[in-house]
Amino acid sequence: DTGKLFPETLAYQETLVRRLGLGNVRTIKPSDAALTAADPKGDLWSRDCNACCTLRKVAPLAPEAEAFAVLVTGRKRMHGHEREILPVLERQGTQLRLNPLASWDEDKVDAYFERFKLPRHPLSAQGYPSVGCAPCTAPAGSAGPRSGRWAGQTKTECGIHRAQPITVR
Repeated sequence: DTGKLFPETLAYQETLVRRLGLGNVRTIKPSDAALTAADPKGDLWSRDCNACCTLRKVAPLAPEAEAFAVLVTGRKRMHGHEREILPVLERQGTQLRLNPLASWDEDKVDAYFERFKLPRHPLSAQGYPSVGCAPCTAPAGSAGPRSGRWAGQTKTECGIHRAQPITVR
């Protein structure tokens, strides 16, 4: 929880946890001390979105993620930019990142939601196919499903996934 998420995102998380019976769900937040030191007014996103992502996403997740040999992501090639060549398996240091949906297109994602009667994020019906923090996310434009992320910026990724592809034989 970056402290900048849409209220709809927080409610959606609760819905999924309840609906899917998920256990051991952890909410990771930046420390109060880190926020006070680097973003006392809560407006770092407006001055330096890279620093804000590092403070609110990358830094809090890193020590928590170290406990796991493999992290599973929901990233997909159809989201474009750096993701167009997304492998199914990557290495980040000694950790593997598994991207099981890498080759899925929009039709396959939609079919999966339908088949398993999964709820959609409440903002998807309002033009948000990809949802991040509220100050840096707008409805997507014609440039693709993630075009509303960091709208008006050259940024396309928060920095959590900076992995090196590995070859799986």
